[in-house]
Amino acid sequence: MVKVSVYTAQAKTQWDEFAARSKNGIFLFYRDYMEYHLDRFQDFSLLFYEDDKLIAIMPANCKEGIVYSHAGLTFGGIASDCKMKTPLMLEIFNSLKQFLQTHKINKLIYKPAPYIYYLVPAEEDRYALFLNEAVLVRRDVSSSILMKNILPFSKGRNWSTKKSKNFNFTAQESSDYKSFMKIEEKLLKEKYNTKPTHTAEELKLLSNRFPNQIKLFTVSEKGEIRGGCVIYEYPRVAHAQYIASTPEGREKYALDFLFDYLIHHIYQDKEYFDFGISTEKEGKFLNIGLTVYKEEFGARAVVYDTYEWKIS
Repeated sequence: MVKVSVYTAQAKTQWDEFAARSKNGIFLFYRDYMEYHLDRFQDFSLLFYEDDKLIAIMPANCKEGIVYSHAGLTFGGIASDCKMKTPLMLEIFNSLKQFLQTHKINKLIYKPAPYIYYLVPAEEDRYALFLNEAVLVRRDVSSSILMKNILPFSKGRNWSTKKSKNFNFTAQESSDYKSFMKIEEKLLKEKYNTKPTHTAEELKLLSNRFPNQIKLFTVSEKGEIRGGCVIYEYPRVAHAQYIASTPEGREKYALDFLFDYLIHHIYQDKEYFDFGISTEKEGKFLNIGLTVYKEEFGARAVVYDTYEWKIS
């Protein structure tokens, strides 16, 4: 019988050590990442034990009788190690269902990481979701490059990349999150009337906690930032978390210059370069212009799924 318990601070070391050795856990699962916004979410993270041995963890928060895995993270879901097999995952879901019923939880919103982030295959939970009649309620589409088989840039993207090299651009790693996020905030306000998930101060804090995983790359011209990209590095994937440029940068193709630099010089040894999603309205609207732009670099579709499991 699998036992389920709610995370407490006393389990931090055990939690982080398990996340580090899991086959599908990511640094977003580490408590020092999850808890930067602890004031915004009521934590309801869970640990799963078999004979007192930790076999899985699930980052989660709870709001109004609904558990989310995890509303504050790009991806969530159950993290397990290489010993996890499908029958055991089914036992985990049986115990999870009983546990949630006991706590009067009526719904679980579950968003596993896409397969490209797994170290080895880890979709036992998706099969368990199917058997428990969970419903796919959201599907976002990202654009990713398979680095060992990079498709050629489009003719237009080749032209703009070559054009960008005529300007006095410098691409480099930077710590100036404040300046970059001002560009990001202005762009999101003008285009979508939204705000970034993170503030500059939060990104700076997180990059200090995870300097090997969170990095900012900028394109500058005569000392002025024209564009940039915040990269979240995972073992197999370089993921573009934020992308933005100034009007001057867009005129001179600053981001083309930057992505050429990142793809061919910085992350050529990664398995994937993931540009991130290009969908809006809960995945039901595709930003075609943004998708086409990413695909012109040779990226192709990878979906990010969200499931709803009604606990009855």
